[in-house]
Amino acid sequence: MQHNIISVKDLRLNLDAYAQKVRRGASFTVVKQSKPIFKISPVDDEESGWETVVDFTKIKKGGVPIDEVLSALQSLRRKEDAMKK
Repeated sequence: MQHNIISVKDLRLNLDAYAQKVRRGASFTVVKQSKPIFKISPVDDEESGWETVVDFTKIKKGGVPIDEVLSALQSLRRKEDAMKK
């Protein structure tokens, strides 16, 4: 895995390009005033604990507005509550 040093300003101005590089496996140490302040690196899916439960972009291009999701969940809860009575 390649490791590079970049400035905060460069990261801010070229965030999309660096995000693509990280997705491809690159890591970076980000510096401000010649001092390292943090590192960015690809996420190891097994170690991150991240689990995709629902990919809303597969339901609707661009995702589903949060208001619609919350409304649907509230409706389901009301139905479950009514069934319990």
